[in-house]
Amino acid sequence: MELTDTTALVTGGAHRVGKAITLALARAGCDMVLHYHSSAGPAEETAAEVEALGRRVALVRADLGDASAAPTVVAAAGDLAPVRVLVNSAAAFPDDRLVDVTPGAWQRTLDTNLTGPVFLTQAFARALPADMDGAVVNVTDWRTARPYPDHFSYTVAKGALDTFTEAAAGALAPRIRVNGVALGAILPPPGRDGAYLRELARDIPVQRVGDPGLVADTVLHLLGNDFITGEIVRIHGGAHLV
Repeated sequence: MELTDTTALVTGGAHRVGKAITLALARAGCDMVLHYHSSAGPAEETAAEVEALGRRVALVRADLGDASAAPTVVAAAGDLAPVRVLVNSAAAFPDDRLVDVTPGAWQRTLDTNLTGPVFLTQAFARALPADMDGAVVNVTDWRTARPYPDHFSYTVAKGALDTFTEAAAGALAPRIRVNGVALGAILPPPGRDGAYLRELARDIPVQRVGDPGLVADTVLHLLGNDFITGEIVRIHGGAHLV
């Protein structure tokens, strides 16, 4: 896919990995639809950075846990339509275990990490003109293969997102490709600092942690290579080897 003058929608695009992906797409020539939920200030700052790169941007606030919001998010492109790239980056990362997770907390985590991407992908596919191709990248977690003990609902939701990535790739082929990036130690979770990542680095074969730019580079590669679909690329320094 040629990204120049293409419109891309990134959920959770105001900060952290989502921001890195947003700015990488803008540098590659995309106009942006930048979704946020509660981060209005960071979203406006990121939008200004996109505009400084010479690209247009539309901001849209929505709770993606509400499946009915998905068509509105896609339609927020307005004059930037059609949206040909969707990156599902928004996520929730609560602390919980099977023995203590509550039904309400479980549902909120699934709504953000799974229901949102599913119905946003559906809305994206329905809105894409029949004579155009498109691409979706889902941001997931390599630990779905080695579950976190203390992020139960998150890990289950991301595991389902992995399955959805493959199912959607088959369902939407050949016009829309669907891939994923499974993240390892890229940024510390909220409330943690660099020391947390340095501790993790000791157990990673490459003996270092990653950064959001590496994730953005991989997303660009998956979007640009028209012969890749249904794949989930692990960005984790070989952590699965230990």
